[in-house]
Amino acid sequence: MKYLVLLAVLVIAYMVWRSARLENRKQDRRPPPPGLPQEMVSCPVCGLHLPQPDAVKGSDGLFYCSNEHRLLRGG
Repeated sequence: MKYLVLLAVLVIAYMVWRSARLENRKQDRRPPPPGLPQEMVSCPVCGLHLPQPDAVKGSDGLFYCSNEHRLLRGG
């Protein structure tokens, strides 16, 4: 009789462990939420469009794609 109880406890523990593992898998499959839209700026030298946080701001107030292009325009 005690072996039957032990078997029942092991089966229940396995089922709880398995359901928790499957729930974690479902959470991992969800794609990350999309990021917020960012303002796009255009480099006045080459015309490349890039997000404003990635751009280099010149002293003239314009945004450039790289420091080299900023130096070319003297900004």
